[in-house]
Amino acid sequence: MESQLGLVNVWTQGDWVTKTVALVLLTMSLASWMVIIIKALDILKYKKLAGRAEDFWHSEDFAAGLARLGGDDSSPFRQLALAGREATAHHRNTKVQLHDTLDASDWITRSLRNSIDDSTARLQSGLAVLASVGSTAPFVGLFGTVWGIYHALLGIGAAGQATIDKVAGPIGEALIMTALGLAVAIPAVLGYNALVRGNKSILTKLNRFAHDLHAYFVTGARVGSGDGKVVPMKKA
Repeated sequence: MESQLGLVNVWTQGDWVTKTVALVLLTMSLASWMVIIIKALDILKYKKLAGRAEDFWHSEDFAAGLARLGGDDSSPFRQLALAGREATAHHRNTKVQLHDTLDASDWITRSLRNSIDDSTARLQSGLAVLASVGSTAPFVGLFGTVWGIYHALLGIGAAGQATIDKVAGPIGEALIMTALGLAVAIPAVLGYNALVRGNKSILTKLNRFAHDLHAYFVTGARVGSGDGKVVPMKKA
């Protein structure tokens, strides 16, 4: 209750600079929480899609494998499979022109890497917002504190009284801005670190899937994970 009263006093007694700082912190907090929630939901979705990647290799052919990956065109795993298929078909159709400059393995590798790079860019979108909020919000709050203390001291000087009861209220309300800055920055930093770890997990699965796809399109089979055997699957 006291903290709520302090916030109300900061807003009602503050000038336009204090109110602007408070609004900036509020905007930064809303932006960071929106990014955290949206990206967290995306990571959960991609983890579910990653579970389908293993089912892909238990299909009787490539078309059935695509069906197991789902019909969501935004799925990075589906995009990766389609990129590999298109690269293979393109190389075969233009073999006369490309044969002397780039072999099938290099061409497929390049296409799969481009698809992973696109997925990486999508996964990392919005993280710059969290990084910016986490690094600047404490200083924005500190600026509001310094400004509030300055005006509090001016008011105390004009009143000609500097007793503790006259100083504690205005100074304490000004210090609330520092607390607001930290309250905005801490979730942004923690959210950033959690999302980076989640993205790293997804990218690891994507790279593993791309490695298997490369082996499939080049040799016609997926490299086994244990004893070096291959798991055949008919091509589309």
